Amino acid sequence: MRTVVDSGWLAEHLGEDDLVVGDVRGPNAHTRGHIAGSRPLVLGSPPPAADEESARALAHEIALRLRRHGITGRERLVLVDRGDGVGAMPAAQMAELAGHPRVAILLGGIAAWSGELEEGTVELEPVREADLEPNPRALPTRRELEGRLDDSSLVLLDVRTPDEYTGRRGNQCDPRQGHIPGARNLEVGDLFEAPGRPAPPEQIRELVGLPEGAEVVAYCHSGSRSALATLALRSAGYDARNYAGSWHEWSRHDELPIER
Repeated sequence: MRTVVDSGWLAEHLGEDDLVVGDVRGPNAHTRGHIAGSRPLVLGSPPPAADEESARALAHEIALRLRRHGITGRERLVLVDRGDGVGAMPAAQMAELAGHPRVAILLGGIAAWSGELEEGTVELEPVREADLEPNPRALPTRRELEGRLDDSSLVLLDVRTPDEYTGRRGNQCDPRQGHIPGARNLEVGDLFEAPGRPAPPEQIRELVGLPEGAEVVAYCHSGSRSALATLALRSAGYDARNYAGSWHEWSRHDELPIER
């Protein structure tokens, strides 16, 4: 299953027994209008700092939330937000951390859905058992990245502005300015045609300069821009993850190297 799908794909597969649509906009928005058969699914966002131990603890918590919503890990899970990608990508990362193996995001979210919407509440059916094993890899940590700075199979992509990347005009709350050694710089806006709509895959691959399937970890200042970048990178076929701690965390650890 692809990690990013469009409304045409969802319309074709909607109603299939192994497909679950999770609406991450929140219960109130879901009640006012939702895709038929979808269920409200609030999973939260990755923490701004984590190690493998805390990631595993969080994974168990998210697995409980999934089970309360009747999600077992055996289905195909498609996440829907309002359309800008801001809600769906963090939720996808949380579901993947919990160990869900087949998570996708609907490009354009509810705004891209041309079918009719249903109103009203949905009765959730919790499940007692699920095939969910913690997957700490879904949450890149500073320790992982520090240990892989010389790993040529991993590309770090800094999606901040050039001034932030070089340290000329970084965020004043950060004690150090610059970027993670070896990281490439590509502003997040270059990856999108419009809010929530990534540029064509071939254009993204040309910008990034890597073959389809390459492993990429994106980061920014606090993980929001890089979450969007991760969505665009996945739409172009990359094995992309978001470093939620980003520069806000990295700059606070004097033992971690920086470049300017």
